[in-house]
Amino acid sequence: MTTAERLASSTVRLVVSRPRAVLLVFLAAAAALGWQARRFRIDAGADTLLTKDNEFYIQSNVVDRRYASQEFLLVAYKPRSWPVLSERTFEDLRAMKRKLSGLERVRSVRSILDVPLVPPGSGFSAQSDLADWTMERRRYSLEELRRGFSGHPVYEDLLINKAQTATALQVLFKKDEELDAIDGRITGLESRSLRGGLSRDERRTLARLKELAEPLESRLDRVRVLELESIRGILSEYEDDADIYIGGIHALGHQLVQIITNDLLVFGGAIGAMICLVLYLLFRRLRWVLIPAVCCACSVLSTLGLFGLLGFKGTVISSSFVALQLILTLSIAVHLIVQYREYAAERPDWDQAELVRQTLSRKAIPCFYAGFTNVVGFSSLLLSTLQPVIDFGWMMSIAMLCSIVVCLILFPAMMALFEKEPAVERLRPARALLGFSARAARKHARLTVVLSAAMLAAGAAGLPRLDVENSFIDYFRATTKVRQELSFIDRELGGTTPLDLTYRIPDAERKKDLVLSAGSVLTMQRIQRSLQRHEAVGKTLSVVNFTRLAKELNDGKPLTEYELTALYRTMEKDLRSDLLGSFFSPEDSELRLSVRIKDTTEGLDRTRLIADINADMEKLAVPADRYRLTGLFVLYQDILRQLFKSQILTMGVSFGVLALAIFAIFRSLKLALICAAPNVLSTVIVLGLMGWLGIPLDFMTIMIAAIAMGITVDDTIHYIDRYLEELRAGPSGGAVERTHHSVGHALLYTSLIVILGFALLAFSDFIPSVLFGLLTGLAMALAVLFDLTLLPALLNRFVRSAPRG
Repeated sequence: MTTAERLASSTVRLVVSRPRAVLLVFLAAAAALGWQARRFRIDAGADTLLTKDNEFYIQSNVVDRRYASQEFLLVAYKPRSWPVLSERTFEDLRAMKRKLSGLERVRSVRSILDVPLVPPGSGFSAQSDLADWTMERRRYSLEELRRGFSGHPVYEDLLINKAQTATALQVLFKKDEELDAIDGRITGLESRSLRGGLSRDERRTLARLKELAEPLESRLDRVRVLELESIRGILSEYEDDADIYIGGIHALGHQLVQIITNDLLVFGGAIGAMICLVLYLLFRRLRWVLIPAVCCACSVLSTLGLFGLLGFKGTVISSSFVALQLILTLSIAVHLIVQYREYAAERPDWDQAELVRQTLSRKAIPCFYAGFTNVVGFSSLLLSTLQPVIDFGWMMSIAMLCSIVVCLILFPAMMALFEKEPAVERLRPARALLGFSARAARKHARLTVVLSAAMLAAGAAGLPRLDVENSFIDYFRATTKVRQELSFIDRELGGTTPLDLTYRIPDAERKKDLVLSAGSVLTMQRIQRSLQRHEAVGKTLSVVNFTRLAKELNDGKPLTEYELTALYRTMEKDLRSDLLGSFFSPEDSELRLSVRIKDTTEGLDRTRLIADINADMEKLAVPADRYRLTGLFVLYQDILRQLFKSQILTMGVSFGVLALAIFAIFRSLKLALICAAPNVLSTVIVLGLMGWLGIPLDFMTIMIAAIAMGITVDDTIHYIDRYLEELRAGPSGGAVERTHHSVGHALLYTSLIVILGFALLAFSDFIPSVLFGLLTGLAMALAVLFDLTLLPALLNRFVRSAPRG
């Protein structure tokens, strides 16, 4: 007897002889872990998708701190029945500003009423105080306002749209001084790590600072959630007569977390109900609904508790782990049910204790091996260079171990408490379908292989069509509020996704007596003009916008570099910081161009856009070491690019590791290669179909390959294990039919349950959830198709006797 068999035998004796004690201890442990699940949280922040030393993230933080980027929220306002430049609008803007300014963390609220505005012919002179030239102080006529905002270098597409049908308030928030100081030190150390690495003491300091920052960030996140609720409450008073839209990075992150959480709760409950309904229809006994449901619930709660204790966070990449764990847990439970009912029909003389004992003895080892193989496969994700993929590998490995323990202990302990079930005839449609597929696999093996190869070729042909894209707007249905908000701000107010270009001024353009030379301004003009030629580029802001504004104020005459220097030095410090501090760093001899990308641009290819910008810079003879692209747009594209490369690496490693694991289990290279066939086919066809249908790989869909692999390998091992047993028990000619009519029922039932359950996600407003549900159902259907056709055809042809061991 092997070690695994001795362990299984001991477990069986303990569970069957003391089911109540085992159940009590187990449920107590599950409850304790489940209580810790409250510490688990979902985080949609950019830093959860990064490696620890991501250059783009660090450089983006450096730029944000250098140019004192402020946290803000944009509130777009579009009146339905009156012009945006009207007294009614001004009354609403004043009221909204007053109420929003009353929020504790709000530093200021900007609107078209209180920003400096000098309409043409208004009599402004160099001696005028710019702060006095606002709508509130000057009481401009509506015509003056229209002329002043039309084509304004700064405010158009920022505070008012080109058509002058909508305006916006910019809500600026105060910094958390303690957190800001810690973040400054973290950014400084991380920036230094890019230049030459950190000493051991510096690495320890960095780790300690991040530990200090985490509770402060969590507190700030909670405050932001309450703020958003308060802001929406304030704005709801004006929604009867105007369209109100909210935009901003933190607002989008909050909405993303809310929608993912809502999908987990609402559709998780609906999927659970559907699974229970299908279980009842298939097995026609309440016990076979209750026991799998309790096992699934305990597995997920225990796993969430462990994640809470270990500090794992759910991200957009790992958010699918609950669904995948439910599938794999349910698979083990259904295999145990089918085996129990098979013994109940074949051995009517056995009592309940013996039925449970024999069921667990027969299925413990294949269930363990199937789960262990999944753990090995998911562990290959630890080789990735991306932290979220590494975390997903750890999370799924832990989840799979939890599922194995729960199903092999809790399931038989609960079964032992029920009375013996009388023999039940299996469903006639299932028997007919399994009989047909068994005959097809055995009698038409060549045709089965040819058709499978054709499907593989079709899937492989779609792989080059796979595209790596990430559009947050496309994550939501057109009818959702968040989609409408993002789309409106994107179209009407200059774009949604930030991109920064920083330009390091060369020595040749620096002059001691000048703050900024004409050469530097001219270079930025050329850069800005080249970017504005791209259709996807929305609002652009830099010192160029302010030189244009200065030209308008100077009766259409451009300022000389000496006049510009004089103006800069005579400005009040606060005004200078507000106007130019976000675009010019004299200490670093650096200029910043702030760009917003229009995410709704038809046919936008984000990777191509970045390449085109770099090509533009080359045409302008700007050396690559003189400029840098940073910001959320570049950051997310880089993460996706790395994620795609990482998936190719880890997928290849996963298949190799799985083959080795199966070889170790069955001691047969032939079986390892045969087992790989359904796995490769399922994964390639799912990804290939995505390519043919134009479904991009993004943060949510890129994990579907791992899901397809996990589903398929589980069923494959159970089938091979039973097939080998049938070879030992009887003639090889009937092994396929006997295997189909035993373990085939479990494969078919599991697939049906998962496909029907996850089909409910098609009704979600969150498009990634829709795609996840449909692609998961497809992966499940492909897994059972190949495990009931191609796999037996290959086994029947190449494995006619069971290997030893």
